[in-house]
Amino acid sequence: MSRSNGSVGLNVPYDGRYRPLSRRGLAAASIGHAMEWFDWNSYVIFSVFFAPHFFPAGNSDTAQLKTLMIFAIGFLFRPLGGIVLGGFADRHGRRSGLTLSMWLMAGGSMLIAICPTYDQIGLLAPMTLLVARMAQGLSTGGEMAASAAYLAEVAPPGRRGFYSSFSYVTGTLGSLAATLLGQSILIWLGETGMSDWGWRIPFALGSVIGLCALYLRRTLEESGPYLMGQDLRVRRPTWEVLRRHPASGLRVIGFTVGATTVYYTFLAYLPGYAQHTYGVSARSALWASIVAQTAMVVTLPLLGILSDRIGRKPLLSVFAGGYLVLIVPLFSLLSSSVWSLLAVMTTGLLLFGCYAAIAPTAMAELFPTQVRSVGLGMPYSLVVAIFGGTAPYVVQGLTERGHAHWFPWYVAALCLVSLLVYVTTPETKDVDLDR
Repeated sequence: MSRSNGSVGLNVPYDGRYRPLSRRGLAAASIGHAMEWFDWNSYVIFSVFFAPHFFPAGNSDTAQLKTLMIFAIGFLFRPLGGIVLGGFADRHGRRSGLTLSMWLMAGGSMLIAICPTYDQIGLLAPMTLLVARMAQGLSTGGEMAASAAYLAEVAPPGRRGFYSSFSYVTGTLGSLAATLLGQSILIWLGETGMSDWGWRIPFALGSVIGLCALYLRRTLEESGPYLMGQDLRVRRPTWEVLRRHPASGLRVIGFTVGATTVYYTFLAYLPGYAQHTYGVSARSALWASIVAQTAMVVTLPLLGILSDRIGRKPLLSVFAGGYLVLIVPLFSLLSSSVWSLLAVMTTGLLLFGCYAAIAPTAMAELFPTQVRSVGLGMPYSLVVAIFGGTAPYVVQGLTERGHAHWFPWYVAALCLVSLLVYVTTPETKDVDLDR
């Protein structure tokens, strides 16, 4: 049977043989993923500056709180994105899913960049902000599902772990770029210029670069396993996962529950926690975070290659077992010294790298092609919203009640759940995704 190979303007038979992904194709998938996370994280980084422009004049703390509430609502749309866009990618192809997710993210950023203020259009300003964030929440939920499936399916034989590592490499680089851009604009314009109009720059820049990434994604070659499985596509992938693959869906939940709590604790919250609790300066905390994230990014491809040799289970088990043993001592090492923050963050993120390098592919390998995107995206995004999004609030709430020492035990308990799932899940390194 003749099937398109996914290239624009071509309609040639697909012979079932692996075709290496071009550098342009890998760049399109990677740059797009980096821009997704650049745009997603720009909101929370710059919210303190644009919040007063979207709500009535008055208490700036109230405006910031309302802006962060919209951030949380965007988080709640991630599971819906995993279901809707994941199902779209299973029905219409990985390239179509990745293209749609980029449209939503770039469009949301453009809305924020050009939106008039509350003084100019009244309630339409926060409503526009909400719509933009809903679109970005949908995008982020679908992006993980489609990109993980795509990278797993286009990887050369025996290199899926290496290709998988690019998911968190590019995502972390996107987050780092947003952080560094914020510092650069602040130095260039000062707080007044940033508050007046400088906060629009990252959203405008993100939307423009997103459109460039969108062009690259429209020329992506479709993955071989998807093309080979076109005759097996199902009309309702979500229902198919619930009906035929509930065990794999539960495994994705187990894979994610400890890791997402660790990620949002160490990557997003810990620098601010050190500032407020131990008095570490904001600039020192920022650079500790940048160094720790850079160290993780450098090691991810190496860990991906290692997993292609020894399997997924050993590295995943090292991640969960390591946090089970070390999370309490790591938190006890935090102090007013920036070096303690740097040591804790670097150790924590290097250990997290054992999960980040291979988890996207390890979860994709649990599902057949016709439901791979939604099977991964639906439970993953749900767990991220419930446990990852709430991790900063849990640790802050416990700290305010004088029970900060409880939080590392909470993380350890969730990592224990993940460890039990890892050791009881069959090894998937050699699974044939074409079958």
